[in-house]
Amino acid sequence: MSQLQEQINRVKETALEELAVVTDLTGLDEWRIKFLGKKGELTGFLRSMGAVSAEERPAVGQAVNAAKVALESAVDERAVVLKEAAIESNLASDRVDVTLPGRPVTPGYIHIINKTLRDITESFTAMGFQVYEGPEVELDYYNFELLNMPPGHPARSMHDTFYFSESTLLRTHTSPNQIRVAEKLQPPIRIIVPGKCYRSEATDATHEFMFYQCELMVVDKNVTLADLRGTLADFARRLFGQERKVRFRCDYFPYVEPGVDLSIDCGVCKGVGCRSCKYTGWLEIMGAGMIHPQVLRNVGIDPEVYSGYAAGMGPERISMLKYGIDDIRQFYRNDLRFLSQFA
Repeated sequence: MSQLQEQINRVKETALEELAVVTDLTGLDEWRIKFLGKKGELTGFLRSMGAVSAEERPAVGQAVNAAKVALESAVDERAVVLKEAAIESNLASDRVDVTLPGRPVTPGYIHIINKTLRDITESFTAMGFQVYEGPEVELDYYNFELLNMPPGHPARSMHDTFYFSESTLLRTHTSPNQIRVAEKLQPPIRIIVPGKCYRSEATDATHEFMFYQCELMVVDKNVTLADLRGTLADFARRLFGQERKVRFRCDYFPYVEPGVDLSIDCGVCKGVGCRSCKYTGWLEIMGAGMIHPQVLRNVGIDPEVYSGYAAGMGPERISMLKYGIDDIRQFYRNDLRFLSQFA
């Protein structure tokens, strides 16, 4: 046996000895590079074959190939062993002790805004109202024009609007759904329309870019402001307590005439005056009014025959007044410490 063949055998034996003590797959890759890689010790003999004599070259080549086959077979067997060991180790570390008691499952509960929306809806459905919903992506035609706010109308500046195009937008109130329903139904109409609304305005303690509204509309023969007052007073007492006082004052909305706002006496100071009511003794909860005759004409209803009223409120504001919350942003921060108080 030539000296070169003896070197090949020594490398082979060294490699097998080192392979036997490899304990993980990372070490196995390092071992493979060291002995069988392009620059490995065994591969080096093949690169130096040019310096071997022609007589000795066949024997040296056979020795290198035999050593390579032996090492590749050995490393494959070792890889199987190490992979099985790795699997066993992972299973052992991830083992679940089934004798441990399970974690208690916390029951879910209704979000405070959804709860308030349900309270509002139940109050009005108990008075004979039907619930309708509509699209959040709305046409300017329904959101403004049919509500007595044509292009250039100053009341549009009250709505900081998200536009997709000149004719398409995110609705700024739920009033356009009242129009959609009035187009399809014939009086008598008695509906509420809850839903999300969007306005492009700075977020602070009393404003959010996304908020909820719940609006109502009644259209029939001989509907008067007294009917509006009775309905809203009944609603306020259903939601805030039968002992609550209500107040109506004149206000302006482009799609009603006359317009009013509804306030209730402050539940904190009982109408005396405090920080919660800004020392007025009253808390405004919604705007309302008799539907403008032009709005009725816009949906094909004759204002000489029919009249009606509409009102709108924000469930967030209702919740803030009812539960003494001073920041509207609390509702959408997903802080369970806050939300769980209303479970």
